[in-house]
Amino acid sequence: MSNRPRIAVIGSANVDLTTFADAFPRPGETIFGKSFHLGFGGKGANQAVAARSCGAEVVMVAKVGNDLFGEATVKNFASRGIDTSLVQIVDGVSSGVAPIFVEPNGQNRIIVVKGANDTLSPADVDAAEATLCSVDAVILQFEIPLDTIYHAVHFAKTHNIRCIVNPAPAQQADLVRLQNADYLIPNETEAEAISGVSAKSPDEAKACAAALLQSGFRRVVLTLAERGALLASSEGMELISPFAVQPVDTTGAGDAFIGSFAVFLAEGLPEKSALSRANLYAAISTTRVGTQKSYPSREEFDAAWQRQAVSMSR
Repeated sequence: MSNRPRIAVIGSANVDLTTFADAFPRPGETIFGKSFHLGFGGKGANQAVAARSCGAEVVMVAKVGNDLFGEATVKNFASRGIDTSLVQIVDGVSSGVAPIFVEPNGQNRIIVVKGANDTLSPADVDAAEATLCSVDAVILQFEIPLDTIYHAVHFAKTHNIRCIVNPAPAQQADLVRLQNADYLIPNETEAEAISGVSAKSPDEAKACAAALLQSGFRRVVLTLAERGALLASSEGMELISPFAVQPVDTTGAGDAFIGSFAVFLAEGLPEKSALSRANLYAAISTTRVGTQKSYPSREEFDAAWQRQAVSMSR
């Protein structure tokens, strides 16, 4: 019997079409890009791969189209050791795709075409009950239907499963139906979109997190990129310090944070320790090009964490 944490990700699987260019084209303008990469993504899939790379056993609950991208997506999960028994191939819709445009400073712009992801239903969550009831945590994002997310949050609460909701990409949602999540983890843009309160400055981020707590959430983690992460709960607020790196591609860093955080929590680490480690795990991913392939193995992470500990002790 494995002692690894078990994580379930209910969410999206896309194929990423990433273009690197010196600038983003203006309306009506055609420019030459520097390079192109095709890879596997989707916030759900990314979080699953991050959790798996970080050392957990992972099951993915998702849908893909009956096309080349769908078949390749399932094979990618399997090659990484992710349980694909709950990944369904459906006819009549495309697999999800995400064209990504990356500028020299690492800033990215993404357009998501959800395709088969939009067919993942509450019934699919119920059908996965036997598997879901054996996991340490369920992770959700906003690239599948909101009704499915609401149902999954209720399911997790009913079965006493830790539930992490990443409201990305940003969209309006019924916050009351999300309140039973153990953690709401938005970035600044997403937090502002769902709360209506700006989160651009440190003080604004605290006010935004406070507004989300007042909406009924128990614990909010506001990810602030190079400024770290803000933990907010009824006990107060605390900024979890970042780790300084030279980023080359920030695509998927938020997913790296969430997937690894779920693993560290499931391993029994204290909340703040888990958040600090997730900060480093995500920071490492930004030093590499790509999304899933940028996520460090557990061995790589542990070595980096040890180097940080040695450096801080000097």
